[in-house]
Amino acid sequence: MIVEILITQMPYLLHGVWVALQLLVCLLALGFVLGLSLAILEVYGHWTLRWFGVLFERIFRGIPAIVLLLLFYYGVADFVDISAFTAAVLALGLRSAAYQSQIFRGSILSISQGQMLAARAMGMSKPMAIREIILPQALRLSIGPWTNEFSSEMKATSLAYVIGVVELTRQARYIISSTQGNILAVFAVVAALYFIFNWLGNWGLYRLERKLAVPGFEQGGQG
Repeated sequence: MIVEILITQMPYLLHGVWVALQLLVCLLALGFVLGLSLAILEVYGHWTLRWFGVLFERIFRGIPAIVLLLLFYYGVADFVDISAFTAAVLALGLRSAAYQSQIFRGSILSISQGQMLAARAMGMSKPMAIREIILPQALRLSIGPWTNEFSSEMKATSLAYVIGVVELTRQARYIISSTQGNILAVFAVVAALYFIFNWLGNWGLYRLERKLAVPGFEQGGQG
């Protein structure tokens, strides 16, 4: 009976996975762009910009994800008409940006300062040196730590159900309500789906890290 229910309801669970993956891609993309920008500002920007980056990072790392979701959905919605999905992308994406900024900042700081000095001595402007010399190395070095952020945000997408995003966890609740039970079986399948996609994502990132590895430069370009 339970197996039949799970087979029948599997398309709904897979749709929930699809929504969760869309949410994950959008929030990680937002976090990547903002996080990298904040990291550059914190390392190379004017002190006012550095303080802005630190303040942003402290605020969004210091507030629980579920509180941010509620603030953006019920707070921002008072002024701007946004969907639950958009609110989730903004709340979780800005939170991810705060964490990613520290990943990228650490990777940038691990690059020898002599490389920046050498690039400037060759006539490169500071922005060009950052773009052509520092960032390619820093991004490669950040892949390993970034896998933790991927895993964290993959699991955080499940919190979006509290503001009405019909992702995997909410789909599971719908199935449990419609079938009047089977909580353990349904959430066991949900847990397995989260595990599978989390494992696949990390597997792909680890492969990318190995592919881009440069022998002798594993320790922040000190080789």
